[in-house]
Amino acid sequence: MARTLTFNELRALKDKLPDGSIHRIAEELALKPETVRNYFGGYNYTEGKSMGVHIEPGPDGGIVVLDDSTIFDKALSILGLEDYPVYEADSVEEDNN
Repeated sequence: MARTLTFNELRALKDKLPDGSIHRIAEELALKPETVRNYFGGYNYTEGKSMGVHIEPGPDGGIVVLDDSTIFDKALSILGLEDYPVYEADSVEEDNN
């Protein structure tokens, strides 16, 4: 399933992952670690592959469309999150008042 978020949000999620998570995700999905790094904004296409990440210019580093959220979902699972980024409902209500 496709997801849309900002590049900065994608990088922030990667930065929250504990050490060894890139290798863990790669092993679980039978991918090279560089392919997983490329998914999170890396650009080593000699060792890794592109994984359907499209970046358009825009605010917060640009808009990212992930064609396949499998790697993203694995990262969420490692962090114990159901979704990311998490927006606080209270802050949205405060902004509307």
